[in-house]
Amino acid sequence: MADAFGATSTTDDVLRGVDLAGKRVLVTGVSAGLGVETARVLAAHGAQVVGAARDLAKAERATGEVRAQAANGGGLELVQLDLADLKSVRACADGLNADGRIFDLVIANAGVMVPPFGHTADGFETQFGTNHLGHFVFVNRIAGLIRDGGRLVNLSSAGHRFADVDLDDPNFERTPYDAWQAYGRSKTANALFAVAFDRRHKARGVRAVAVHPGGIRTELARHIGEDTITAMLTQIQADRAAQGLPPMEWKSIPQGAATSVWAGVVAGADEVGGRYCENCHVAELVGADVNIASDGVRAYALDPTRAEALWAKSEEMVGERF
Repeated sequence: MADAFGATSTTDDVLRGVDLAGKRVLVTGVSAGLGVETARVLAAHGAQVVGAARDLAKAERATGEVRAQAANGGGLELVQLDLADLKSVRACADGLNADGRIFDLVIANAGVMVPPFGHTADGFETQFGTNHLGHFVFVNRIAGLIRDGGRLVNLSSAGHRFADVDLDDPNFERTPYDAWQAYGRSKTANALFAVAFDRRHKARGVRAVAVHPGGIRTELARHIGEDTITAMLTQIQADRAAQGLPPMEWKSIPQGAATSVWAGVVAGADEVGGRYCENCHVAELVGADVNIASDGVRAYALDPTRAEALWAKSEEMVGERF
């Protein structure tokens, strides 16, 4: 069944015939785009969804359809979470732990993409601090709420191929800031976090996986001008043509969210645990000669030694051990 899905599969395709009644799922970033669609399809199939968002008013406006389509006991509740502020991250995690209800699945979906140089409330470079460190603290603090046999899905990106993590200068204190390099570092970190989390929790059946949703036009690209998007797309199409590949096509939001849902609900735990997935399948390793225009995952994004080094550096940066 899992082999039947691919790049054009939608969330509804992936979950057709799947009953999630009684399941509880946490999704970060439910105020727009992929997060809203992910919450919608899960609730429509009976899951109780806890949606985390920085701006609760925006999330309330964005999730009307989630509640409207909830069925078979499914539903949505919202919690406030600002991943760029560890005080907010810890408060949200504390609230969930005090509540004590268990999650079958956590989808770390929220993120930022190529903003101007800046820092989180705790002084970390914005993309690494938000995309990685915020989720690192949040997920680890609620790890005990993930039931035995549960799953963590981290949204990474083909953008991981822009850069490996830099554990010597994660905040660009000595390196000239490049927004795309910073994005790449954070997306590699998302993949490596899944590798290390999977190793720590698989003895109790909890598996972690990183996913690339594909090229999608969402709010995530709000910091990128249309001219830049056009130029990048032109280069991607030229690179794909040179490799004998068909032109890249933008995915719809339901197609983009499909891999998260597939990896979290449909795919076998041993199939995806500690892996990187795209287009509803496990990605193949590719070398440095394969550019952003193609499928595949770089080996450094799945390197267990690198994952452990990132874990230790992350603990040092946030001042907590997990």
